[in-house]
Amino acid sequence: MNIGSFLWGDVALYGVFEGDRVFPASAAVRNSYSSLRDLLDAGALAQLRAPGGLGDPFAVADIVFLPPVPNPRRILCIGLNYVKPYPVDAPPPPNPEHILVFGKERAALVGHDTPLERPRGAPADSFDYEGEIAAVIGTRAQHVSPENALSHVLGYSVFNDGSVREWQKHSLHAGKNFARSGSWGPWITTADALPAPEDMELRVRLNGDTVQEARGSEMIFSLADVIAYLSAISPLLPGDVIATGSPDGTGGSRTPKRYLGAGDVVEMQVTGIGTLRNPVA
Repeated sequence: MNIGSFLWGDVALYGVFEGDRVFPASAAVRNSYSSLRDLLDAGALAQLRAPGGLGDPFAVADIVFLPPVPNPRRILCIGLNYVKPYPVDAPPPPNPEHILVFGKERAALVGHDTPLERPRGAPADSFDYEGEIAAVIGTRAQHVSPENALSHVLGYSVFNDGSVREWQKHSLHAGKNFARSGSWGPWITTADALPAPEDMELRVRLNGDTVQEARGSEMIFSLADVIAYLSAISPLLPGDVIATGSPDGTGGSRTPKRYLGAGDVVEMQVTGIGTLRNPVA
């Protein structure tokens, strides 16, 4: 099942995507749970599958995609989780000894088919893409083991960890959180409809040319290990997003470097989920 959030005119809705249609949650469901996160908090996802849980469909062409959960409590990103040259102008370091975590702000992310906002001034000169597999938490997870960590995952999505490379030298937070510089979507595909994360394939295209390719099995730290690690620090809650890291092939890793400019189109695809597409404004 593909679930996500969207605008119908000026009205924010959520529902189930099927092909070129989206079935919004019914008025009765939305009266109880005004957002997808509210529905997940209540453990009430089954209501979307129940009789009367969905309304009449809209054409996907007539909606505006939002990030699947527009208001997650946390967006947690994993750094250096694939073997690749980094920093790109020096010998690659050894694999990290510990899982590296940083946070992403909601304001840094847009939904599918929404333009990325190229930063103004000097930051625009190192604006980069990073394709990633994202997991979305479905049930509260605290002090979980790697063996049962994936049972807390609602589903998976596609994630673009948009980055301003030169500003990462100021601070990681600065380089990763320019407004509307990244995206995720187009929806969340529930885990029961997908292969295991290590069997997922990520492919990124820039203006039609493939620039990143990797399998989940190439991660240095598995998603199960990441969830267990994060849950030992603080409880993971429904709707929390975990971006699992980006493989080699970003613009900053190329010779010459290939950063994003106005008019570029970035497409990111993950096995069984679909394609996240964003033009650069």
